[in-house]
Amino acid sequence: MVQEKVYRHSVKHRKVKKHLSSSVWFIAIALTAILGYVAGVYHFQIEAAIGPVFGYKAHSGSIDLSSVQQTYNKLAANFDGNLDITKLIQGANKGLVDAAGDEYTVYMTPTESTDYNNNLTGNIGAGIGAEIGVKNGNITIIRTLSGNAAIKAGLLANDVILKVNDQSTSGWTVDKAVGQIKGDEGTTVKLNILRNGETKDYIVTRAIINVPSVESSVTDGIGKLTISRFDNETGNLARQAAQEFKKQNVKAVVLDLRNNGGGYVDAAKDVAGLWLDNKIVVTERNGNVIKDAIRTGSNALLTGIPTIVLVNGSTASASEIVAGALQDYKVAKLVGENTFGKGSVQELIPLMDGAELKVTIARWYTPNGKNIANGGIKPDTIVSYTQIDIDSGSDPQFNEAIKQLGL
Repeated sequence: MVQEKVYRHSVKHRKVKKHLSSSVWFIAIALTAILGYVAGVYHFQIEAAIGPVFGYKAHSGSIDLSSVQQTYNKLAANFDGNLDITKLIQGANKGLVDAAGDEYTVYMTPTESTDYNNNLTGNIGAGIGAEIGVKNGNITIIRTLSGNAAIKAGLLANDVILKVNDQSTSGWTVDKAVGQIKGDEGTTVKLNILRNGETKDYIVTRAIINVPSVESSVTDGIGKLTISRFDNETGNLARQAAQEFKKQNVKAVVLDLRNNGGGYVDAAKDVAGLWLDNKIVVTERNGNVIKDAIRTGSNALLTGIPTIVLVNGSTASASEIVAGALQDYKVAKLVGENTFGKGSVQELIPLMDGAELKVTIARWYTPNGKNIANGGIKPDTIVSYTQIDIDSGSDPQFNEAIKQLGL
């Protein structure tokens, strides 16, 4: 199962790793030894005080959780059944983070964290072969991956998943939906699907998914580059495709970012760098303060080659960074439908026992200073792609791109 991060999901999403030198670690250990007896009581106050020295943020405040303890005591004393303490603690953490009111800020259990990171590294594992997102408040199939179980079972893009194994998906996050739909190879999952006002159950047999994030081809002198997500391999794979385009002397390129829910910001930078030479592709801001300006390298293989970018309502996050930068610098025109509109950046922060916090740390802006959180990116040419087109096997958006290239 490919997690589609349109909430974004996503991200989303840049994972930041900070490495400390041996001397810094020595200082940290020494401080810990000196303050050992205090740390048991004032752990978070100490962390907040010395955290900035080592390059990470920390907060020393505390909240009164006595009501949570009271709830647990009453539950344990009166509940007719067995309580899983680990699940109770994870549930409390989830509730705390959810109360922040940001759909992109989530607490992930160790299992959810592993699944999320496997997706971003391209290690998808076994599932049904579909990208899952939230659309109009509903868990929805964003895209089915060719040659995988979802297509074989008859599932389609925009199918709303009402139930998974008879459990209602109402109020679910994408992470929870993906966790419930994924499973061991050869096992089955039952999905109750809403399509065109009608509901139907589908039994899907899970299988190993091995789909690269980049696919490319050359037809009649036009290179088509399809990117389904921005993972660890995307930058290298896209550059290899661009090198092949150059070898075949392509006259134009169609970059297909439809239904791409995003991924790593660095991967988006690398892809944009195929067209942009040493240009800022995105800025990250806290309020009006620029926190970071991300710039491409200086080896733009495809610069000067006429390019059309295909986008739709499920083009999100890192995909919007690429589309927005190429549009702002006028090196490509966009064809399709308004993009999703995810204008925030998340960071993954490790927690105890393998859990992770995915937290919104900034808003991102296109090179021209636009934040696309409301309304997404508007294409230069709007072309819809209906269910009728899907059923007939036609692609009016791609056809319009070829028409505009005039080749």
